[in-house]
Amino acid sequence: MKYIFNEIDKGKLEINGFHREFAMPTFTIVRFLLQAFTLVLVFPYLPGANSDIFKGISVFIGVLFSLGSSSAISNIIAGLVITYMRPFRIGDRITIADKTGVVIEKSPLVTRLRTIKNEEITIPNSSILSGNTVNYSTFSEEGICFQVELTVGYEEPWQRIHELLLNIPSRIARVNQLPAPFVLQKKLDDFYVLYELNVYISKSGEIELAKSEIYQHILNDFLAAGIDMNGPHLFAKVDHVPQYQPKNMDK
Repeated sequence: MKYIFNEIDKGKLEINGFHREFAMPTFTIVRFLLQAFTLVLVFPYLPGANSDIFKGISVFIGVLFSLGSSSAISNIIAGLVITYMRPFRIGDRITIADKTGVVIEKSPLVTRLRTIKNEEITIPNSSILSGNTVNYSTFSEEGICFQVELTVGYEEPWQRIHELLLNIPSRIARVNQLPAPFVLQKKLDDFYVLYELNVYISKSGEIELAKSEIYQHILNDFLAAGIDMNGPHLFAKVDHVPQYQPKNMDK
């Protein structure tokens, strides 16, 4: 069995509908089931298998296993489900909750990511299965679309904001010019308009660097154009606060 699954894992043996990454996890499951089945068959023939002490130890071990490994079992089951769902593979750049990094390890219990800051993050498989996962490595040839947001007051025409924002991507080498960048008005707040610049990029690992460059150009261009990106706020100053005078309860 190990030889067969190794050949599948190496790509020398192909089975329709059975992917290469399924080989070793499936071999682990089948091996465990065979070992458990063998133990069940052998157990009645072990010396002292019918004694009360042997039965008591078996019950004690079973209780410890059931009470102390509930979270471990849930992570193992989640790891198996993730393996067969194939939401990501080793080397993919993904986002889980608010953590983004490259997958460096997939184990039965946890998944490990390496961030752009060379940090290693360990995430339990159960939390991955219960949340949302974004995979940046399965995009098409067009690239990944990322967003940069900013707020500008109502006194500035939206056509002018669009023009300034759309002139920025062409000056950044790491972003794609096709598909063309575009701007959206995301929100009309009480004091400002929320704009969103959408830009495509081919290398997912450079998204944060591209955002930083875009923000630098926004600061320079909007400052040169005399546009204030702070929405107006209203402040009230009270010079005198009248003191509370309690009523005469006797009257």
